[in-house]
Amino acid sequence: MSIPFQWPAAYVPAVQPPADPPERSLWFVFRGAELLVAAAPGSTTLPHCNHPNTLGMMPQRIQYLGVLGEQHCFSAELAVDAVAPQGWIWLGLRALFGTLDEAQFALAGRALQIVDWDRTHQYCGACGKTTAARTNERSRECPGCGLVAYPRLAPAVMGLVRREMQLLLARAPRFPKDMYSALAGFVEPGETLEQCLEREVYEEVGIRVRRVRYFASQPWPFPHSLMIAFFADYYSGEIRVDGTEIEDAKWFDVRNLENLPRLPARISIARRLIDAAKGEMLA
Repeated sequence: MSIPFQWPAAYVPAVQPPADPPERSLWFVFRGAELLVAAAPGSTTLPHCNHPNTLGMMPQRIQYLGVLGEQHCFSAELAVDAVAPQGWIWLGLRALFGTLDEAQFALAGRALQIVDWDRTHQYCGACGKTTAARTNERSRECPGCGLVAYPRLAPAVMGLVRREMQLLLARAPRFPKDMYSALAGFVEPGETLEQCLEREVYEEVGIRVRRVRYFASQPWPFPHSLMIAFFADYYSGEIRVDGTEIEDAKWFDVRNLENLPRLPARISIARRLIDAAKGEMLA
């Protein structure tokens, strides 16, 4: 099962570019969270060049990502008001799902996280001095106090609760109109993933669960999450939404497919989790 944003099999990560870089590399050029692409009907392509300045663009920062197949890959960050060259446009990653090459799309998610981390760790969080990129690993070190900063990852657990032929789906205020999804929340210090799921489900909808079972995980670069998805069985309780993170939650019978709500987009592991549960329960 291929998960959007997971490393492509042909990708080899690295932090130091070759001493003699090739004339053409693959570039992931960002303006904020938007990626520079050349758009054509039904497809998009990334810059293949020696440097973004060949397109008239001046990056604020550049990061070497490694090799995808036989192509060296770089990410670059431009100013938030940068204008795309003629024939190029800025698009967010969600809009590029299904139109960009699958391996390049996956690596674009990694590139966005690296760009965001590099921008937000230019200065030491302990003493305020300017940090420097280390050459032997993906990190930045403070020359003053020695603090080393690594790319951030915020683990978040997602749980789909099952009760006989029903799935518990919930709606958060930030969701698109009429959309419901599995419950999710960030892991707290000292928690196991299973404890996090049990706590989040109870806090958000008042339901106790049991038999927590791992499904899959997904890097989620908005901006630096790792989603870990589980199935769980209903144990006890009645739905009682918290009214803050969750505004509505319902049991949906998978046998009545026409009555299911709008579900998350297929880019997310939430949709894959729900589809897998439906397939298993209806088999």
